[in-house]
Amino acid sequence: MIHPTAVIEASAKLGQNVKIGAFCYVGHDVVLGDDCVLETHVAIKGPANIGKGNHFFQFASIGEACQDKKYKGEPTELIIGDYNVFREGCSVHRGTVQDQGKTIIGDHNLFMNTTHIAHDCVIGNNIIFASGAQAAGHVHVGDWAILGGMTGVHQFVKIGAHSFCGGGSIVLKDVPPYLMVHGAPCVPAGINTEGLKRRGFSSEALLEIRRAYKEVYRKGLTVPQALEALAEKSASMPEVKLFTDFIADASRGIAR
Repeated sequence: MIHPTAVIEASAKLGQNVKIGAFCYVGHDVVLGDDCVLETHVAIKGPANIGKGNHFFQFASIGEACQDKKYKGEPTELIIGDYNVFREGCSVHRGTVQDQGKTIIGDHNLFMNTTHIAHDCVIGNNIIFASGAQAAGHVHVGDWAILGGMTGVHQFVKIGAHSFCGGGSIVLKDVPPYLMVHGAPCVPAGINTEGLKRRGFSSEALLEIRRAYKEVYRKGLTVPQALEALAEKSASMPEVKLFTDFIADASRGIAR
């Protein structure tokens, strides 16, 4: 169903059972998968490849050119997976040629009202951006992470899987997997234990994650010393390896 006031450019491709409400705009080179829903006053610009079952609420702006002053109109892209929800006033920008030329969003994510995903971000699956959370350019967010309301993430920062950023956090350094952080700038506040339990982590895994956290954050070790102390456990337990590999690869340093 397409409302008569909606504007659909000729090069846009719509899947089956797509619903487009009043005063929406679907631009050139936009692909909308099956069962997508656009409420009223949604603007989607391309190039953009959007999967199935996505739901866009009023005044969402999706696939617009980025706000990076280096951007000179080069052809870049937005890629969105399946079953995401973009609430009122959410904005998502395409990539830049200074990175891989793509902004990428996975599946089953919730972007609450007035959230922003800037150019070249890579957003995983099952993530929540609470109201007003903002990710600057080139930010990577791992699966199951939660960004509390009004969280601001500095450009190039990486946020690990299963982490939790408390409301109003200012994230200037990488946040390792499993951590809870809060504050401006944010500091660690322990392990996201309840979130991990809800996702089925075993008691053994939770124990070893807590031990790994203590090595990095409670024993006064340098990061290389902590990683060396965790090397044996990392080799035998994937949950710990995710934690240590992230820290070893952190390009901006870690919240500590």
